[in-house]
Amino acid sequence: MDITVRPGNSLWYYSQLFGVPLQLIIDSNRDANLEVLSVGQRIRIPGYVAFEVQVNQGDSLWLIAQRRNIPLEAIFLVNPAIDPNRLQVGRTIRVPLRITWRLVNGRQTYSYAMMLNDLRRLQSVYPFILNTSIGKSVLGKNIPEIRLGTGPKRVHYNASFHANEWITTPVVMTFLNDYLLSLTNQTPIRGLSMFPLYRQTTLSIVPMVNPDGVTLVQQGPPETEPWRTRVVELNNGSTDFSGWKANIRGVDLNDQFPALWELDRQQPRNRKTPGPRDYSGERPLSEPESIAMADLTRRRDFARVLAFHTQGRVIYWGFQGLEPPESETMANEFSRVSGYEPIQSIESYAGYKDWFIQDWRRPGFTVELGSGINPLPITQFDEIYQDTLGIFLAGLYL
Repeated sequence: MDITVRPGNSLWYYSQLFGVPLQLIIDSNRDANLEVLSVGQRIRIPGYVAFEVQVNQGDSLWLIAQRRNIPLEAIFLVNPAIDPNRLQVGRTIRVPLRITWRLVNGRQTYSYAMMLNDLRRLQSVYPFILNTSIGKSVLGKNIPEIRLGTGPKRVHYNASFHANEWITTPVVMTFLNDYLLSLTNQTPIRGLSMFPLYRQTTLSIVPMVNPDGVTLVQQGPPETEPWRTRVVELNNGSTDFSGWKANIRGVDLNDQFPALWELDRQQPRNRKTPGPRDYSGERPLSEPESIAMADLTRRRDFARVLAFHTQGRVIYWGFQGLEPPESETMANEFSRVSGYEPIQSIESYAGYKDWFIQDWRRPGFTVELGSGINPLPITQFDEIYQDTLGIFLAGLYL
């Protein structure tokens, strides 16, 4: 919500007036000169929107403020030209409204377009978050990364490496929304205050690594050639893509990283040609989506990474004994708060967390959400989210 600076105002005054932490207001106005506020300057207040109400017979600004349970001064800040002595019946004025509900609805077939729309809405209401593209998919879709927080501890979450594991995206997006609500409303999540975590941690989220694949699973083959014919051929002539894990070129993005990639190619389960799953590609990091994730990881220098997949209700936390000692401690805490089983490693290579552990010697985790056959039914969403919420939180506070 935009407000207009009035004489004598300060950011601290706005923080007290709207009940929003000062740091969030500062971070919402990165492009503004905040050292000395100028009368008439526009300032963004996170966690609020301004909506229009019509002035009725007998109304005054004081009555409207009382009716909406907001300070009278807040109405002046969003209506800088208003004259309270000339309030005309039928006129519309803007009134601040605190957002106390989720903007993200994860209990549905959650598409790439829905995610982009939700990210736009979240950034509009919570302008202290940063939303940038880390690269493009094979078909040219932007792969967004969201960042928030001011702390030195750099934590990364990602989802939907695998196309038919798309339920991980609305789970991660719902946590992002709940985190933002908690910050601006200063309400705890499971007894934890989020603002100290915001100050301690910089959180990076890539909510959909594989947008082409997710769209293929949810909506079927593309309308355009040659992709329509090609993906049906790779899918053994079927237009049912529910078993598709790969990107649109038939490469499994979580078998693409240079962490014993050659051994992964030799696995009996691994395909030698493109297909719905388990093809590692012609070489490590051959695909634009995996390249984007690798470049992001090198650039951000994360302290830890958590990749969310489905299914199995397990937490994989090791790779070739290269993980640091604290990885086991963290995995056990993730297990305690979720009920998921911690497993050090399995005979699997070339995954994103494998590469992270190998090259950084820092904690990396693959978290397999839910149980059943992929894609998991959306009816599992609430249970999965409640189980995973503790992991999201622990990933920040540990």
